[in-house]
Amino acid sequence: MFYIKQELPINEQIRAREVQLISDNGEKLGTVLINKALEIAYEKKLDLVLVAPNLVPPVCKIMDYGKYKFEQAKREKEAKKKQKVQETKEIRITPNIEEHDFGFKAKNIRKFIEDGNKVRITVRFRGREVNNIKMGENVLNKFIQNLEDVAVLEKAPKLEGKNLFIILAKKA
Repeated sequence: MFYIKQELPINEQIRAREVQLISDNGEKLGTVLINKALEIAYEKKLDLVLVAPNLVPPVCKIMDYGKYKFEQAKREKEAKKKQKVQETKEIRITPNIEEHDFGFKAKNIRKFIEDGNKVRITVRFRGREVNNIKMGENVLNKFIQNLEDVAVLEKAPKLEGKNLFIILAKKA
C-alpha cells in the first residue's frame, strides 16, 4: 500500500475565509468565499482540495480527491519500479585455487559485473595459510587482470582476520 507523503486538506478541513479557486478543468474562477467554493464543488460531486496553503489567498482546486490519491500512488509505484538496486555479490576462494575453478569463478564474476552488481572477492585462509598472504594477493591480482576489461578495482586488497578481500565494480 502506498501513501501520499502529505495529506492535503479537503472540503470542511480548509480553514481560510476566502480562496483562489481553480475549476476541475483547470480554468481560474478567481477569489471566492469558502462557502461558495464548497457549494460549487458539491454541485459537481467533487472535492475542494487546498493545493497551495502558503499563498494569500490560498489556492484551492476542485477535483476527485480519491482519484488524485490513486494516481499519485500509481506514479510513485512506477518510479520505484524503475530504480535499479545495486547488490554486492560475494565470491569466496582459497589461496591455492585450481585453474579450472579460477576460470569458472571469473566467468561468474564477469556475469555479475555486467548485470550492474559489485563483486566482493574474498580469499579465506585456513590454518597456516594465513602465514602466506602473498599467495592470496597474487590470486586477487590475477582476478583483477583477468577482469580489467569490464571491472575496475573499487577497494584495494584488505586483510580482516583470516580473510583478504577486494571489491570490483563495473567500469564507467
